[in-house]
Amino acid sequence: MLSIATTSMKFQNHTAEGNEISVLPRIFEQEINIAIMCRRLPADVAMSVAAQCRTDRAWQFAWLGKPDQSLSDDLRKRLPQPAAAEALIDDITSVAEATAYLFNTETVGIRLRLLNAAMCPRFHCDNLPVRLVTTYMGPGSEWLPEYAINRAGLGAPHPHRPEIIKEVGAIQRMSVGDIALIKGSGWEGNEDYGLVHRSPALKEGEKRLLLTIDPA
Repeated sequence: MLSIATTSMKFQNHTAEGNEISVLPRIFEQEINIAIMCRRLPADVAMSVAAQCRTDRAWQFAWLGKPDQSLSDDLRKRLPQPAAAEALIDDITSVAEATAYLFNTETVGIRLRLLNAAMCPRFHCDNLPVRLVTTYMGPGSEWLPEYAINRAGLGAPHPHRPEIIKEVGAIQRMSVGDIALIKGSGWEGNEDYGLVHRSPALKEGEKRLLLTIDPA
């Protein structure tokens, strides 16, 4: 299970970052639009992830409900290598339980996807209140601090839209294993300040295993 403890955190450009799960509740602070728990994947989880990614085809798992035994059972049935899935299943259910607890909900929406191409390559803002994102394999999600965004450029591509990125060198990237809560434009009071982020580009032959969880 994820441990809850106090830790040193840093606040800069609407970001809260730390090494323990105690950083994640800072997403409720008005000025924060991304809270990142930095972590290194345990060896058994990394091995379990690698086993599920030994396939030439992209695959996805979608689930909506309580993060209880039924979630674990469904993952066990549907992951490509169930015999090697236990550590990954334990990690996913632990993260899902923590998400449900934090947002005081019994139901969460989960997607686990093995990708071989960028899913959302253009910088954008989600039209939802909040989403948890973590990458188990491959490059992590990229995002922009507020000072580097021209929000007039957001939306569908158009010849007259300005560039979204004011400063290319300001692009931030999550690391494998990091857990982030990101606010979207659906968060009350945050309609104009949802986190601007995108999926990373993948090299030829590169894979990415992405988990997203939405409180429902």
